[in-house]
Amino acid sequence: MSSRRSRSRQSGGSRITDDQIQDLVCKLQQLLPELHNARRPDKVSASRVLQETCNYIKSLHREVDDLSERLSQLLENTDTTQAALIRSLLLQ
Repeated sequence: MSSRRSRSRQSGGSRITDDQIQDLVCKLQQLLPELHNARRPDKVSASRVLQETCNYIKSLHREVDDLSERLSQLLENTDTTQAALIRSLLLQ
């Protein structure tokens, strides 16, 4: 038994089963474009799913940053009435 699991049990926390972990990994895999259409989705390791999840989240962060930068540039080049309207729509 891993020390993490024994600590969880000792501290009164609920223990997550291996089946629950596998179910969560499968659900996570379905959300990842890189692994969603894998030839043998049942053969993808949990560590690969977690690594791809981290990569995907980093990619999404970069995309959000890029889009935010592009939006800022567009707002700078737009007249004040249109920019105010766009800002108000984004804050809703």
